[in-house]
Formats: sequence, structure tokens, C-alpha cells
Amino acid sequence: MERTYKVLGMTCSGCQGKITEALNNIEGIHAHVNLEKSEAVIHGNRDVSLEELNKALSQAGNYKLQDPNVVNNTFVKPQDRVSPSSVYYCPMECEGDKVYFKQGERCPVCKMYLVPIEEKNQEPRTKNQDEKQHHHHAHPTTLNPQPSTNQDNAGKYYCPMFCEGDKVYDSNVGCPVCGMDLVKYPEKKKAQYTCPMHPEIVQDTPGDCPICGMDLVKMPDKSDDEEDETYNILKKKFWISLAFTLPVFILSMGGMWFNFPFSHEIQAYIELALTIPVLFYSGWFLMKRGWVSFKTWNLNMFSLIALGVAAAFLFSLFAMFFPDMIPHEIRGHGGNIPLYFEAVCVILTLVILGQWMEAAAHKKTGKAIQELMNLSPDEATLVEGKTERKITLDEVKIGDILKVKPGEKIPVDGKIIEGNSSIDESMITGEPTPVEKSENDKVTSGTINGNQVFLMKAEKVGDETLLSQIIKMVNEASRSRAPIQKLTDKVSKVFVPVVILVAVLTFVLWQVFGPEGQKTLFAFVNAVAVLIVACPCALGLATPMSLMVGIGKGAKNGILIKNAEALEQMNKVNVLITDKTGTLTEGKPSLEHIEGVNNATETKILQVAASLNQNSEHPLSNAVLKKAKEQNIAFEKVENFENVSGKGVQGNINGKKTYLGNENLLTSNGIIIPENLKQKATEVQSKAHTISYVAEGNEVLGFVSFTDKIKETSKKAVEFLLKEGVDVMMMTGDNEHTAKAVADELGIKHYKANCLPQDKLNEVKKLQSEGKIVAMTGDGINDAPALAQSNVGIAMGTGTDVAIESAEMTLLKGDILGVAKAKMLSEKLLKNIKENLFFAFIYNVLGIPLAAGLLYPFFGILLSPMIAAAAMSFSSLSVILNSLRLNAVDLEVK
Repeated sequence: MERTYKVLGMTCSGCQGKITEALNNIEGIHAHVNLEKSEAVIHGNRDVSLEELNKALSQAGNYKLQDPNVVNNTFVKPQDRVSPSSVYYCPMECEGDKVYFKQGERCPVCKMYLVPIEEKNQEPRTKNQDEKQHHHHAHPTTLNPQPSTNQDNAGKYYCPMFCEGDKVYDSNVGCPVCGMDLVKYPEKKKAQYTCPMHPEIVQDTPGDCPICGMDLVKMPDKSDDEEDETYNILKKKFWISLAFTLPVFILSMGGMWFNFPFSHEIQAYIELALTIPVLFYSGWFLMKRGWVSFKTWNLNMFSLIALGVAAAFLFSLFAMFFPDMIPHEIRGHGGNIPLYFEAVCVILTLVILGQWMEAAAHKKTGKAIQELMNLSPDEATLVEGKTERKITLDEVKIGDILKVKPGEKIPVDGKIIEGNSSIDESMITGEPTPVEKSENDKVTSGTINGNQVFLMKAEKVGDETLLSQIIKMVNEASRSRAPIQKLTDKVSKVFVPVVILVAVLTFVLWQVFGPEGQKTLFAFVNAVAVLIVACPCALGLATPMSLMVGIGKGAKNGILIKNAEALEQMNKVNVLITDKTGTLTEGKPSLEHIEGVNNATETKILQVAASLNQNSEHPLSNAVLKKAKEQNIAFEKVENFENVSGKGVQGNINGKKTYLGNENLLTSNGIIIPENLKQKATEVQSKAHTISYVAEGNEVLGFVSFTDKIKETSKKAVEFLLKEGVDVMMMTGDNEHTAKAVADELGIKHYKANCLPQDKLNEVKKLQSEGKIVAMTGDGINDAPALAQSNVGIAMGTGTDVAIESAEMTLLKGDILGVAKAKMLSEKLLKNIKENLFFAFIYNVLGIPLAAGLLYPFFGILLSPMIAAAAMSFSSLSVILNSLRLNAVDLEVK
């Protein structure tokens, strides 16, 4: 027997495990449960009814199997079957088990939006929650197994460790599995509109003021200035913790150099009073995480921290209130009772500092998606017959006719149905030169209209637009990263069980071989001592401290680094994928060549071109004007100036008709281009140049050519990387001729032209599937998905904010030579982090045998608080001093 059922109520890997276990406990069957497809395949040597399967599942939770061929207890013929995702029901069950077959419909009774049948038995929604859902996506988002980045998940929270898959939460309640702070998905704040004359009028949609009738204007959006809540909380807790920790540390360690004017007993109570706010306010969240890690047996850094802190605090309390029970062998200077309050405070403060620095990194990662969301406008101009009105982007439907004015962002994907214009598509292609568009040409959301008005027909809206797809790709790729403490967690998974085992063995051995009459006391004291000394207070500082120094060193060399994972991977990179425009080249067109005929001089050609471009809004005009100013050429007065869309510009200079544009501009005015000039133009175009002809009257003077100039350091950088065994591949949205010309000049053997964002992303995935460690450099929005997916994303600081936020590294000077420096820095920094982890553990590891009492039978020595405090202090000092060594690293490319 083999049958496939749809699984209802399964939302995460935890649910998957429960369902699998419950089904496999049924005698005679074997079940395979697929979380992504929400399916269960049942194999068995006997026929098990659906009722029996669901009865077993009911014991595991609110789960249920459903036969995909049965709807409302009625068998559906094969030709009439529909996928469960196209069957909908009312979440309020107003008409019982009745189902519907149209997406976006409302219940005829309660008017709530219908929900896909496979989400039945998930967490129920209230009618108020339902009304907040977008009418195209009536899904509950609290337990959505495959969330949508830019709509359903906006403003929700997720665990950066993905302990429960893609499960999201409504607030930062902390992960129920690992206890970590949740991270918020970015959201675009909904625009509001107000009347300039009556500011008390505020509404969510554009329109007219009900008082004076004026058009409402969009209110400034200050959402970008709002700081992250988790970041602010950790910042506050750190400073509070530090304020209480410093006096505790001075009280504890100061006794070695001077005497306090109060007794040791009073000092103990002062230390306790100062420790309480550090432990039970600032650091309590760390203790909760440690408890959760033990409860779920997902041992990590928090397990170790909570174990050591709890042992140190409880033992200090025991020593304070029962001093006579403390063996003389472990007492401190002058027979003082051992207290570890300073260890509690220092450990928690240092770990909070590490968490605060990590929160700062998480705060930055969401900005890439937020920047992308802000690229799309909040409203569009809808044309209905002879009338126009402003509508919000959510109201745009497929087939709507929209007007796009000069300088406006295109609201959705579609095609031009009337008019023409030049469109700045650099956010998609990365190319600086705008593209001429006319009727039936496709236009993309987020791109910027040039100097003409046109009408367009909406073809893709909402999540279907290319911009939304880029947002989704960036989010999915960036979320595949592990958090920064991964390396310490690996060590902790081994170290924690070993420490616990040593503590247990210590207790057992002292219980057996300890001094008569004091066996249990010595066993308890030494077992706790093992837990205290084994907690490395510098562990939470080991990675952040190196990063802090390394980031400073990198910044001085034009390299901004976001996390340790990128540094670890950078040293292993064997493939570098690089964009062309703005990465290998300067990213803006420049006038590179002037060719004349019929005795026309370069000065004459440049003067005519610059004079016409005085009034032009074409992007290439800046390059001409810049060149003319460099040569101090005076501009002539132009009369009857005309911008001929898609062809060029023309006007009268000194009574003569002059032209600057492409071949079509000249031929349409009856001007014949000499054959030898055409041949020269073809030759220049093969070198990735753009040509504009210059004519005066009926005579062609020559042409000017533009190109995106290659940066001076690009060749040196490519040569260095190839020598280091890194295969350099260029992927560009530019044409084949331009790509080949640049690749040949730089010595790049592998290149691809006409690349879209998904092409770059797919190439990165393909190389990664072949076992390659891929670095990606880029500067445009079109590079963002590949930057996020690559093992190391490296953005040019001269590029867009989206690219910078999507990358793990940013070259502030926009120089690809910085990739070589980043590779060198990564090697040094990774080595430094590992050294810090060694220093964070070594003193404590060496102290464990002493804490366990290994030397007592031979020398009568037990661990004193002085030795434990020294071990903790030396480990922290070693980490700090070792991190500072990074400042002396030489990053010059030889």
C-alpha cells in the first residue's frame, strides 16, 4: 500500500518531527513527511484507514491528514480535481465544512476573506486580523511556512537560527527553541497624505481636502530614522551593566593593592547589591537562553555562560551566608570567604557587549530590503477615460492604464501603449546610459522615467513585479547566513558536556576519597569550582573584539566588514564574479574620441556638440559639456532647439541648422554620412563605444564617441587575483561587444553579457553547487540578489545603498584592488579570532584540574578565588591585547 495525503496544521520542522513520529508508531506502516509540500506518503503492508491515521495524529497535536481526492466527503473525478491550494474555506466556519474554489473571495456570511484549505487547523485569526490582510493574499502570517518577504512578513519577526524553519512571530518574544532575540523583517511604512492648508486632515490615500478642496500632499516618511528596538534595548542594558560592574570589579580586585575602610562582610553585601541588577535585569535574558538550551539540549555559548554565572552566583551566596562551611584551603587572602560576584558581572557585561555588536549587524542587514521597497512609488496616476486620479500602489490592477510623468518612478511592470521616453534602468541592468522606449516596449517598476510623458498598461502588480522578485531573492539569499557566534557554538557543543562530566566526576571522586566527615562538603565545593572556573568570561568578547579592531583596520584601507563569516570564507574564495559597470569601470559615460571629416577640426566638432547639449537633458550631454569645459571651448547660442526623442537634438547656430544624434537623425533630414566615416564608426563601436554624429547644414562634420572608462587599478587587481588562484568571471547587463572589449583589455577569460539579476544569482548558485567558494562584487541594485547569495558579497562604496546593504563587505573607495586587500585581511583576522578563542578557553581549561582538586592529594592545594579571578582577568586581557595586534597588519598589495 502507498498513499499520499495532504497534511493540515504542519508549520515547521518541529511539527514535521511530531507527525513523522506519530505516524511511524502505527504498526505495519512507514511514513515520509515532506514539510515543503505539506504531504505525507504512507507505505505499509496493510491498509490503514484515514480515520486511524488521524486518530494517531490527534495525540501529537492539532494535525490532520486529508485525502487530496476528496472534498466535502465527495470523491472528485480525476478530470475535475484541483490542487488543495485552490480550495478555500471560511476561517470562521460560518457554513460548516463548505469549501469554495475562487481565490480572493469573501465568505457570504461574515464577509471575511477565504483561506486555503491546507491552512485549516493552523492558528485561528480574528476578523480584525483578517481585514488587515491584502486582498490578494488572505493568509494568516503568524504560522506561514513559506513567507512572502515584502507583504505577508513585513514587520514580523523570525529566529536568525531558523530553529522552527520559516516560522514567524508577531512580536519579539524570543525564539522558543534557542532563546535568541528574534530579527524583524523590514517593512515599508504606508504613506499618508495631508492638506498643506489644513494639516489636521490626514488620510491613507491621495485625494482632495474635504475643507478647501486642495490636492492632498504626501507626508514625509521618517521610518528610516526609527532605530531597531532590540539594538536599543541591548545598548541600554550594556551601559547599565557596565555602570554596576565597574565598582564590583574594583571592590573585588582592589583588595590586592589597598585596604577598604569597611569589613569584608560589608564588602560582600555591597557586591551582592550591585550584582543583582546586572544579573536579574541586564543579563537575565542570557540566563533564560541558557535554560532553554539545556531544556532542548541545543548546547551553545549561552549554555556555558548560564552554567558558569549560575554556579558563581549561587556559590557566592552560599559562602556569604554559611561561611563556616567553606574549607580553609579555598579561602582567599586573610582567610576571607571566596566570592565570585565580579565574575558574574564581568561575564554578563562582556557577553551583552558581544550581543549588542551582533544586533548592530542585524540592524544593517534589513536595510537592503527596506531600500528596495522604497524604490517603488507609493502611488500611481490612473487614467480612466478622460479623467485622471491618484491611487495607492495597492489599488493598481492588471490591465489598468497609468500615466507616468517626467522624473517619476514607474509604479509596476507593464508596457508603453502611448508615447515614448528614455528610461533610467540602471537599477536593473547596472548600465548608466538610459534606454529609449517607445510603444509596446516593456517597462519595469522602480525604474525612472526621463523627460517625456507616456501611458502604460499594467501587466504585473504586487508580488509579481520584477522589483518584488528581486526583494524576495535578496531576502532568501541573505537569510541563508549563520549568525556570528557559530564558531563559539561549535566549541560549546563539545566543551559544555565535557565540563558537566568533569564536575560530576569531581563530585563523585571527592565523595569517595574526600576527608572523613567533610566528603559531601568538599565534593560540592569542588564540583561548583569546576563550573565556575570553566566559564570563560572572555568568550563573548573573543569574536566581537577582533571584529572591532579588524573593522577599524579595514576602514583605514577602504574596506568595510560586516561579519566574521565573510572573513572566514574570503580566505577560501576560488571564484570571483564581478560586475562591469561601476566595478571594473567608472560607471559613468565619458567622451573618449572625436573623429572628423571634410577638414572639420576636433575643436569645431566639440564646440557644436557642446553648444547643442547646453539645453539637452540627455545623460550623455554631461560628458560632452565636461570635455568642452576642460578644453576651455566657448559655447555658441542655440535657437529653435529641439529634442528629437529616440534620435538626438537639433537647433540653429549662427543661422545654420546643426544636428547631434544617431544615424536616423541625419538620414531623416536628408543628410548622407560618408562611407569612410561609417566604417570608422563601426570600428570604434566594436571597442564598446557609443556613437553620436555631428552635422552642420547638409554636411557631416564627424562624430563623438562615448564609453564607460575602465578604472586604472582594475587591470592590476585582476592580475593579482589570477596569480592567487582566483578565477575571475565578469557578468554584465551590457551587450556582447562591450563585454568582450572590456574582458579582452583586462585579460578576463570568462565573461557573460546581457545578464539579468536572476542570471547572476543562478550562476552563483551553480558554482556553489560545484563546490566553489564564490565572491561577488557589484555596485547596483541588479547585483543585490547575487551579492546576498554568494559566500562573500563585496559591494562598491560608490554604488547603491541596496548593493552595500546586501553585501558582507564594502570597498569604500569603489576600487576592485580592495578585494585583494580584503583577502589578506580575512586571513589575518580569522587567525586572530581563533587565537582569541584559544585565550578565552586556555586559562580556564588549565584551571579545571586545579578546581577539581587534582593537586590536593599531593600538595594540599585547592582553587582559591584569587586564582579563578586571575584566570578570568588574564583571558580577557589576552583577548584584548591579541586583537589590538591587528592594527599592525600590512595590507599593501605587493
